[in-house]
Amino acid sequence: MTTLNGKTLLIVGGKSGIGRQLAGDAESQGAQVITVGRPELDLTDESTIRALAERVGDLDYLVSLAADPANGPVTELDRDAVHRAFDAKVIGPILLAKHFASRFRPGGAILLFSGVAAWRPAPGRSVMAATNAAAATLAQALAVELAPLRVNALSPGIVDSGAWDEASKDTFFATVAQRNPARRVGTAADISAAALLALTNPFLTGTTLHVDGGGRLA
Repeated sequence: MTTLNGKTLLIVGGKSGIGRQLAGDAESQGAQVITVGRPELDLTDESTIRALAERVGDLDYLVSLAADPANGPVTELDRDAVHRAFDAKVIGPILLAKHFASRFRPGGAILLFSGVAAWRPAPGRSVMAATNAAAATLAQALAVELAPLRVNALSPGIVDSGAWDEASKDTFFATVAQRNPARRVGTAADISAAALLALTNPFLTGTTLHVDGGGRLA
């Protein structure tokens, strides 16, 4: 494994519980972490991505955690919301790759975030399924095009990351845990550990890591 000590890690959309956990874990291993989110970076505006690349300069690792879900029945979806969902998960990462590809030091890596909805679609989650599947496929394509820069995707399952409604999450989590082969929901620490593995394993590229407790199988 490659050590994180002295490496520069950029986390895009890293204000979430998972992003905070990843930043803290990477810093504890000696990485210099730069975390950006809205309103500092607008993934729908290429000029802000270009400016970020110029400001950051050379780096070792980039993680894109950005998401802008467009959930609901497909018959009621708003077109602009669908576009924003693809901007966050697919178009934005393409533009990140465009402007950062030449800035990675040897051994560098990109990690995109997919999600279990791509493998276990549900009513009202068609856009989430499509964007997450696209992110996983994009990681494969970029791994080929940008080689030897490594590119992977990580597909979390249901994670207690602080994003769920407090009023109903206990019942929901209990149901998920009962169904999952792992018999539990995930934690931000679970996802962070897998993300660091994807970033630092020099023989891992073009792969989607499923960190979902087996949820896609249940």
